[in-house]
Amino acid sequence: MISFLLRKLPSVAVVALISSAIAFILPRLAPGDPALAIAGSDATPEQLAAVREQMGLSKPLIQQYLDWMFGMFRGDFGQSFIMRRPVTTVIGSRLESTLELAFLAMLLMIAIGLVLGVLAGSPRSKWARVVLDIMTTLFLATPPFLTGLLLILFLGIFFPILPISGEVGFFEDPWLALQFLILPALALALPQAAIVARLLQTAMNSARGEDYVDLAKAKGVSPGRITWRHVLRNSLGTAVVALGLRAGDLLAGAIVIEAIFARNGLGSLAVYSVQSRDYMVLQVLILGAVILAVFIQLFSEIILAALDPRIRFES
Repeated sequence: MISFLLRKLPSVAVVALISSAIAFILPRLAPGDPALAIAGSDATPEQLAAVREQMGLSKPLIQQYLDWMFGMFRGDFGQSFIMRRPVTTVIGSRLESTLELAFLAMLLMIAIGLVLGVLAGSPRSKWARVVLDIMTTLFLATPPFLTGLLLILFLGIFFPILPISGEVGFFEDPWLALQFLILPALALALPQAAIVARLLQTAMNSARGEDYVDLAKAKGVSPGRITWRHVLRNSLGTAVVALGLRAGDLLAGAIVIEAIFARNGLGSLAVYSVQSRDYMVLQVLILGAVILAVFIQLFSEIILAALDPRIRFES
């Protein structure tokens, strides 16, 4: 496994370098001037020039990029233009909220996706199959923001079971924090779980046509044992790859979900940074999301190799 990771390091480094350039350039393509946001709309040109000089925005772009990169290598991610605090402090104050939401959404996505996929890919009656297909189709067709609004409507207003906005720190009150997390985590997880379920269902249906399944049937192996020991085991690789790919969508969806449920996480911080042209915070958020998605994908490849003996890290 170590040799596998070592061979992946060059590609990870290239992805990180390209992502850092995109994260640096992308916020600066948007209209607006952070100096204007700081100095105010009535600032004179001289005052704007002084603010740009103070923030380092008067330097050439390539110099700004190199300063930022060398600073990150030293552990200095810069200072927020608007909040006048280190970027690490600003992001750290919001990180717990987003991590709690993403972690619970990931658990729900795995559980719901695998359960629906296994049920749909197993021999069922016609009506049961129709119900499962309708469920996965509805989840697939409903984007996270609409899922969140529907959950608020039914479980927060019509049947007030769970809180619909705000948050409580998990370490302050775990049970209350979980109540605030369930609805946004479900809104994030359901559309992604439907994708995982549909891919797993397709893989299981394909595996049932393989020769080893026909051989197991000829030997008189029970349908349940065939499903769990032969079909599911050889279909889980598809689910693992899908889970790795969907993890990035969870991070992207968190931006909208946190706004809908009034959570004070990285998603709301990203929106505020865009509105205030706080380049330093925004570029670190973009780069961090890309690198996290890369490492999740690497982790999914390791799990895939462990599940499927036909795959080797050395291949």
